[in-house]
Amino acid sequence: MTEVPDAGGDKRTVKQERALRTRAVLVRAAAEVFSEAGFAGASVAKIAERAGLTLGAMYFHFRNKDALAREIVRMQPGRVSVPLESVGLQRAVDITLAWAYQMRDDPLLLAGARLVMDQEQFIPPEENSHGQWSDVLAEELAEAAGRRELRASVDVSVLARLLVNACTGAQMHSQMESGRVDLPDRIVETWRFLLPAVAVPSAVRRIELGEARGRAL
Repeated sequence: MTEVPDAGGDKRTVKQERALRTRAVLVRAAAEVFSEAGFAGASVAKIAERAGLTLGAMYFHFRNKDALAREIVRMQPGRVSVPLESVGLQRAVDITLAWAYQMRDDPLLLAGARLVMDQEQFIPPEENSHGQWSDVLAEELAEAAGRRELRASVDVSVLARLLVNACTGAQMHSQMESGRVDLPDRIVETWRFLLPAVAVPSAVRRIELGEARGRAL
């Protein structure tokens, strides 16, 4: 069977490549449907129709809409692309800003925002999306603590959860009030309020909150 190299230099068969493309099409179609209709309003028939595929193709890759919803939720952190290199506290800031800018037009992130309200229907509690985002931020905040950017009294895990809660709330209110247009501004406001309370003064002065930190210009 014909083999083609992938971006990493490994070889995949044409059949494998076709299957990966089909799976990606299904995930994107499901994201669009979930974003528009929510988990309850989505159906495998709607998703297959949006993808331009048969139900058979749908069920070959995903056993039901629950599996598709879980896939989309678990993909969330990997969808965020930070445009500039950074470490520690600046990296935590950059992740939230990049998320805020990309949330406005990335169908998978938009679907994740809609699905987070219904996740108890298809994801066990120990795998909730808040937990995965807290883990992402806690890793960067632990690095910040190691670099002595945070005040000694700061509990990294608590701060990570607080940031996730703040971002989730900002996203919900921004969606209702501006269609998420002002979401990046709300995240900047959150950091401006939090930084003096959690970071040492020298670190606060170094942190950048401009648009370039979250979106490639």
